[in-house]
Amino acid sequence: MLDGVKPIQLVLNVLWLVLVGFWMALGYILAGVICCVLIVTIPWGIASFRIASFVLWPFGREAVEKPGSGVGSMLGNVVWIIVAGWWLALGHLFTSVALAITIIGIPFAWANLKLIPVSLFPLGREIVSSDRAFGY
Repeated sequence: MLDGVKPIQLVLNVLWLVLVGFWMALGYILAGVICCVLIVTIPWGIASFRIASFVLWPFGREAVEKPGSGVGSMLGNVVWIIVAGWWLALGHLFTSVALAITIIGIPFAWANLKLIPVSLFPLGREIVSSDRAFGY
């Protein structure tokens, strides 16, 4: 199965991609393109593209804090929140509310809420397999 992806993760990821993932990833891609065009903000653009790939296919993966990230990441995250992070966090919040209205959308709403901290603080994080995130 696709790099050790379990069947339930595959089903959840496909449903997520159709319901939420594609549209939220477009927001991250737009933010990343704008950041890369401005040249000084290329590190934020790269982080935005990384998070866009995570938002497209989140089940079976986790965003964990990168060891060794320090004050630079923290200051960069403050700039990110002001420029783009709060817009993306609002996108996650609104889509989670829309998904929570339906019974089948509740797990996806919860997953969307779990992405809000990632959208606000993308620097100093890395995307890893869920098995690796828990040390297995």
